[in-house]
Amino acid sequence: MSIQDYKGVFTFAQQVDNEITPVSFELIGKGKELAADIGCDVTAVLLGSGVAGLADELAAYGADRVIVVDAPELEVYTTEPYVHAFVDIINKYKPEICLFGATAIGRDMAPRVSARVHTGLTADCTKLEINPDDKGLMMTRPAFGGNIMATILCSNHRPQMSTVRPGVMQKLPKDDSHKAEVINETVDGLADHVNVEVLEVVKAVAEKMNIQDAKVLVSGGRGMGSPENFKMLEDLADVLGGTIACSRPCVDNGWLPKDRQVGQTGQTVRPNVYFACGISGAIQHLAGMEESDIIIAINKDESAPMIAAADYGIVGDALKIVPLLTEALKKELA
Repeated sequence: MSIQDYKGVFTFAQQVDNEITPVSFELIGKGKELAADIGCDVTAVLLGSGVAGLADELAAYGADRVIVVDAPELEVYTTEPYVHAFVDIINKYKPEICLFGATAIGRDMAPRVSARVHTGLTADCTKLEINPDDKGLMMTRPAFGGNIMATILCSNHRPQMSTVRPGVMQKLPKDDSHKAEVINETVDGLADHVNVEVLEVVKAVAEKMNIQDAKVLVSGGRGMGSPENFKMLEDLADVLGGTIACSRPCVDNGWLPKDRQVGQTGQTVRPNVYFACGISGAIQHLAGMEESDIIIAINKDESAPMIAAADYGIVGDALKIVPLLTEALKKELA
């Protein structure tokens, strides 16, 4: 079979507890751009149990077609049944491009799918575009510790597969009038691939807002000096209805948990306002927040990369400036 026989852009529509993960909508948005360049449709592949009702939501965010595999074996995510189901869909429909979110589930599933259909996988892509010359997918991702950006091609195999970090791509505005063709598929042999029994799902309730959902992020770096000084960042975030985040050294030092980390090895964020307090601006950190609408940097070093990347730079000691800024904003907002 020739690679010319593969057509269409497929996205994995991840759902947990019958709620679609936001990155799934972002993948459809990027998929529409890619599909427009190669003249095809976008298909969202939805796996789960009792999930057929979610197809309309995927359509509202731009999916032209939704393939639903609804089976009791897919109620809770386990590797083998999900991989088997997705491979079955690829073998039947022959998509040209397959996109997964770089979530815990996507990172577990995508490499196994790619291996079984004998193709490549580019992980953690920050940019996807169609090559105007041969219509192949150009997949760009950080390499060598984030010091260069590498563009990777999958010229001889199909589908072309990549995982994309949440928050990197933009979802389309929701349009409830947009409808999709819904195809219900049955995958044979799913029960034979259930080799793990899920006895209990333990959920931890997060006390703080997810940093990817925040409109205002007040982020601290090594320059904050100690974990106790993050209290002043929390005060500033509370005034503006946001939450706190940090750079990697703060997590490495045990000042804040990993889910607060912004950057290449943390989370990618796109808030309306990003305060960078005492963060020098290593390229790995910039990769995780450079798409923020407004960046405000506070740093003692006027030559820090973060000051150069910011829309507004304040040269000075964050430990002195942040409390003054908080008080000024309280008065202004009162």
